[in-house]
Amino acid sequence: MATAVAPPPIPTEKKKLHRRTAPDRSQTIRHWVQGAFVVLNAVIGIQFYLWVAYYERGGTGLYVSRPAGAEGWLPIAGLMNLKYLALTGHVPQVHPAAMYLLGAFLLMSILLKKAFCSWLCPVGTFSEFLAALGRRIFGRNMRPWRWADIALRSLKYILLGLFVAAVTFMSVEALEGFMNTPYGLLADVKMLNFFRDIGLIGAIVLGLLVLLSMLVQNFWCRYLCPYGALMGLVSFFSPVKIRRDAEACIDCGKCAKVCPAALKVDQLIQISSVECSACLQCVAACPAEDALQFALPPRAAAKPAQRWYRRSLSPVTVTCAIAYLFFGVVLFARATGHWKTDLPRDVYMQLVPRANQLTHPGT
Repeated sequence: MATAVAPPPIPTEKKKLHRRTAPDRSQTIRHWVQGAFVVLNAVIGIQFYLWVAYYERGGTGLYVSRPAGAEGWLPIAGLMNLKYLALTGHVPQVHPAAMYLLGAFLLMSILLKKAFCSWLCPVGTFSEFLAALGRRIFGRNMRPWRWADIALRSLKYILLGLFVAAVTFMSVEALEGFMNTPYGLLADVKMLNFFRDIGLIGAIVLGLLVLLSMLVQNFWCRYLCPYGALMGLVSFFSPVKIRRDAEACIDCGKCAKVCPAALKVDQLIQISSVECSACLQCVAACPAEDALQFALPPRAAAKPAQRWYRRSLSPVTVTCAIAYLFFGVVLFARATGHWKTDLPRDVYMQLVPRANQLTHPGT
């Protein structure tokens, strides 16, 4: 009689799955933070519009104070002012909030990867919404060929390089002179008027970007945003990264599938890429206990049975850190009297109504 032979073990069962004991809340918390920042920007935008409208009406009707937070949409002014501060040691008087907000977001990127892009940026939030809408309409989002993806990603770094080069070659006198020209003083109003009076070409380009963002996830953020490129380069030095425990990983590949940056999370021990925005979608998708964590570098464990332990950051910790950095920098700027642009009303009364007639000093 033949002896029965036990079948060989199935390779896919080589690792035992230890499922999470508690549901992951990272995406719920992140979406609440995104929503709160969108509301904050909407309130600032409405207040800024009412402020502009008051001067356009010749100083009649409802008056509201100018919200300095609108300068968060002036990253080039923030970059220019950062250089001015570095060279002179003095905080610039025009658009200082742009500098402080840029500094807060850069500090955030140093400490928490590119969390600004996936937790705070309203454009990033809208881009996520469009990608989700595209999946509902078209069934899925497209991913360009790898060679095309790499080529397209270089565009945002080229744009960033052009802006940085322009600011780099400006002297202190040139920086101060530019910011104090009528164009520099009303850079925020010019930005508002661009969208209020958008022409046919601008509307077509904007519509094309919306469509592409529905087809390709995070199209603007991934390929064209110089602000995100700057945050990504700075985030490379962040000690906090997505870290994978190879022993706990079950090689299901779910983390790589949901990664909006198309990173190979399932094949790396830590994600050092400048494209990682710390959105934690990979951590949320992982079914294995502690296989993926958003964590500081591991340290020697106190228990002899374990050689290392990880210092992971929970979504609540990330939220608190973002709030601390953002509001801390804003409160510091306010406390030191360097938050608002202090210009007389009659200057705005003369300039705001003819903002569309103001041209760039270099033209």
